[in-house]
Amino acid sequence: MQFLYAIAALAAPALAVPVAARASTGCGKFHLPGITTYHGVKSSDRDRKYSIHLPTGYDKSKPYPTVLGFHGSSSIGLFFEVDTKMSESRFSANKIMVYPDGIGGAWAGANYSMVSVEEDLQFVTDLLADLRSNYCVDDARIYATGISNGGGFVNAIACSDVGNEFAAFAPASGAYYTDNAGVDGCKPARSPLPVLEIHGGDDQSVYYDGGEGEGGVEPAIPTWLDWWAERNACTSSKVDDSFDGDVHHTSWTCDNTEGVLQHWKIDDMGHCWASTEINFSQISVGQGPTHIQASEIIMDFFDQFTKP
Repeated sequence: MQFLYAIAALAAPALAVPVAARASTGCGKFHLPGITTYHGVKSSDRDRKYSIHLPTGYDKSKPYPTVLGFHGSSSIGLFFEVDTKMSESRFSANKIMVYPDGIGGAWAGANYSMVSVEEDLQFVTDLLADLRSNYCVDDARIYATGISNGGGFVNAIACSDVGNEFAAFAPASGAYYTDNAGVDGCKPARSPLPVLEIHGGDDQSVYYDGGEGEGGVEPAIPTWLDWWAERNACTSSKVDDSFDGDVHHTSWTCDNTEGVLQHWKIDDMGHCWASTEINFSQISVGQGPTHIQASEIIMDFFDQFTKP
């Protein structure tokens, strides 16, 4: 693939009245900024782990947008942090980045998962409580992203009551094992719920056209997007093609708000994190850099939404 550093423009949603920052009880506590630190929290009688990266200029009295990043299967949060480069200031200079670890290197929802969806959702609830009590989190701007099995779990969060704790979601190359039963197979806590998905058309692990995956049956991505369009009461969509037709960006207008639901398809991309710079997930599937920078696209998308 040709090494390109350009990125197609995102359609900016027409937002309603801005929501003021909502400070958590952890504001005022001192922490070392600019480095990743490792922590634990008790959840469902298990010792669960996560890492956190505070921006270099972290102000203990200022509420920060907070992003949870969920790794793929056979992995840990550290690998997701390194692969996506999301802790770098160019992507998260004004955000708290959090990287939870799944049990057995995976998240709930797949047939190989070691815990139930309910237990991992409880972990997310307990993790958010720990973050709010120890860090200056903006409760109106909490987000979730993830890749593969982790992207599928991000969708599971969005389809649960726990999803109401978040302002927006951005799964990438998601394995949607828990959302393959039609539009009614998911019950979002509110609608519209901002969702952005990035997927490779040449994904040989989580097929774009769906089917039997490594951890169960997966929906075709266009079908899954149709379900979310219905859930979000979307009324219209537009498609912008770029890079000689290899990249397709679809944006839906939902409940009179443009860009609530968005999708990026890269035709020749496999099962990896989209980046204009080489990363480990690209190397693992035998390909080089992609046309678009997922970390930038996702952060820009998150910046457009606050929780009502």
